[in-house]
Amino acid sequence: MMKQTRLFILTIFTLLAVGCDDYLEIEPEGKVIPETLEEFRAVLTKGYSVFPQQKSIVTYRTDELILDENSFDFPVYKDIYTWRDSNLDAQTKRYPYIQVYNAIFYANHVIEEGTKRIEESQEKSQLVGEAYALRAYAHFDLVNLYGKPYNAATANADSGVPLALEIDLEQVFTPVSVQAVYDQVLTDIEKAKSLLNVTRYEAGLNYRFTKTAILALQARVYSYMNNSEAALDAVNSALTLNDAVVNLNDTAALPNLYTSVESIMALEDVFDSGLKNSSTISPELLAVYDTTNDLRFGLYFTEDDGSYKAAKGGEQEFKCSFRVSELVLLKAEAEAKLGSLNAAKSTLLGFMQNRYQSSYMPSLEAAINNLAATDFMSELYTERRRELALEGHRWFDLRRTSQLEITHVVNGETFTLIENDPRYTLRFPEDAILNNPEL
Repeated sequence: MMKQTRLFILTIFTLLAVGCDDYLEIEPEGKVIPETLEEFRAVLTKGYSVFPQQKSIVTYRTDELILDENSFDFPVYKDIYTWRDSNLDAQTKRYPYIQVYNAIFYANHVIEEGTKRIEESQEKSQLVGEAYALRAYAHFDLVNLYGKPYNAATANADSGVPLALEIDLEQVFTPVSVQAVYDQVLTDIEKAKSLLNVTRYEAGLNYRFTKTAILALQARVYSYMNNSEAALDAVNSALTLNDAVVNLNDTAALPNLYTSVESIMALEDVFDSGLKNSSTISPELLAVYDTTNDLRFGLYFTEDDGSYKAAKGGEQEFKCSFRVSELVLLKAEAEAKLGSLNAAKSTLLGFMQNRYQSSYMPSLEAAINNLAATDFMSELYTERRRELALEGHRWFDLRRTSQLEITHVVNGETFTLIENDPRYTLRFPEDAILNNPEL
């Protein structure tokens, strides 16, 4: 018999642990046998619910936060904050790995069994489409944590992560190349697009994938691949379904709320209460805002005894996986990279009018229109940094762009993540390596 991995065994146990729920029926040999649409919907809901909060954890690896050495959670985040990825303190919060594969397991169960057992309907197509989408998103996150940043010249040789595409007790989970992971992600996205038929779920159900959300994921994937033409096509398709951007001149409402008109999908808690309670905002992040004219500054941050704390996270209402502002900024990025600088400037300025004092826009418009291509890209990435601050994007943006040097100070000792540091790619967790020597 081929070697069974601990990874799969743990996911099986996780699924069987919910056997007491009404929607599951366990046969004597321990197999989970959902039969109806409602039962398979409950299985996928479990898959959504176990999807971990990795974007929240890696925020401490970036230049957005200062770790409070006096906070209760200081030992939980210290090793993460100092980029210590081996021989971790017992109290250190672990990066998710098995948890992501747990979500994939539930998605695979719906794909394999739901496809065969559920009667044909629009609802079935939507459900199975969501399963393909969740599997794509999970593999995409995994490769962007534990695989090298995508580089078309080296992706076929760069080591990625294992693909989990079927429920097989004898499967050996061996990492495949970064290119192979991205190819599978794109294949799953296309399958999901062919099945999904719901454009928008109401708030409370918008943790689920939709036609709009899968296009947003596709746009993000192609942007990370630096395939600007494909990214622009996906962005434009998504924006035909939802192009609503909150105008902060009219409504002083945080745009990353799960109830916002900008919300496309609200699955993840991207800045949890642990981060909020143990951190202040870094001077580097504060410095990129125009505190007079940028309407986000007073919404995103609150002053606290000479420092600033996050105001846009730490509560469940801030769950946010995809929203319209990211799409608009990806559109400007793609246009600029394709050489359509004037179009990119127009896209960016159209967005900025929703974020800056109206009286300041003529000056801002003149400044943006006078920028050469290189300076415009720098300003665009800075605007992206302002808009998406504390939403789990910064680590991944650093990986795919500058991989700049970052320093953190703890108890008077300076720790440095050097430019292009190998630690921009996470090591597989030690327990995962122990349980699967193929890693």
